[in-house]
Amino acid sequence: MSAAVNEPEVLIEKRDGLGLITLNRPRAINALNHPMALTILDALRAWADDDQVRAVVLTGAGERGLCAGGDIVAIYNDAKATVSQGDSPQVAADSPSGKFWRDEYILNALIKRYPKPYVAVMDGIVMGGGVGLSGHASHRIVTERSMVGMPETGIGFIPDVGGTWLLAHAPGEIGTHVALTTARMSAGDAIVAGFADYFVPSEHIPALLEALATTEVDVAIAKFAQPAPVSEFAAQQEWIDSCYSADTVEEIVHRLRIDGRDEAAKAADDVESKSPVALKVTLRSLRDARRAADLEAALNQEYRVSVASLNTHDLVEGIRAQVIDKDRNPQWSPATLADVTEADVDAYFGALGDRELGLAAPKDEQ
Repeated sequence: MSAAVNEPEVLIEKRDGLGLITLNRPRAINALNHPMALTILDALRAWADDDQVRAVVLTGAGERGLCAGGDIVAIYNDAKATVSQGDSPQVAADSPSGKFWRDEYILNALIKRYPKPYVAVMDGIVMGGGVGLSGHASHRIVTERSMVGMPETGIGFIPDVGGTWLLAHAPGEIGTHVALTTARMSAGDAIVAGFADYFVPSEHIPALLEALATTEVDVAIAKFAQPAPVSEFAAQQEWIDSCYSADTVEEIVHRLRIDGRDEAAKAADDVESKSPVALKVTLRSLRDARRAADLEAALNQEYRVSVASLNTHDLVEGIRAQVIDKDRNPQWSPATLADVTEADVDAYFGALGDRELGLAAPKDEQ
């Protein structure tokens, strides 16, 4: 399926007892922008009390993936303007990106608490903001084509959209490995890590979608679900847990270097190519999310960190190097882990006053 020129970027349809959400920017691998997030938010709120909708189904148009993440070119432009003006995080919260993240994180929390089954078909590429739309769903389906990840540290950013919550609650230190290296998860990895629930071969997805129109969600999925493929992360968990349980990124890299396995050496190389300050902020965020009371608490902190990132060199430089100029040669500042001070990290977690996200779990679920 390819989107016509004048088609909406999100297709919203109510049919056969289902609320159907189709991300419809296939040329951009359905990258999520603010209007799309608002459209989905409006639909979910309307369907929550609609007796004609018994379940929600999320899919992506095209053959490449559900969603490649947020619209980072727009974020790049906002970050450039914020850095050049020296704006505070409070001002950054009122920027277009700050407003987008606010509504996006509200959407992520709504998906987690949605009162009806929410089926996310995570076929193909599912990155960043795509994880926010699918990783908190009640029924998360991956295929042999799925490639799931949180690539933020590679652009000088920090995992968001509730990603810190999911990563922090993955078994052992698998989530820390994924966050710091930006490793991609296969279908088997995603299920082991708690980002997905069911494996359905891609050839059976059309039939599954048809079955959902006539059959209760759990029954329909059970008809097509197959045993999950082997997870490489599960097989490697011994060294992953040993290396990534350290309290600092420096110690994590040291343990990876002396481990002796080729996989650990590659992981060390991957970590050291990422933004040093983003790595340290990410590790603190993951440890905090592990102790957080709920997803909402994690999202509140992610919002502070995200808007603070708009005022940093590394977010601009990371997007420039990976997406704008594509030279793949970011010049991070600070340049090394040793150069990142405690104050550098603390600056990402500052209170936002009346600009706080302020999410709270419903009282009956606390």
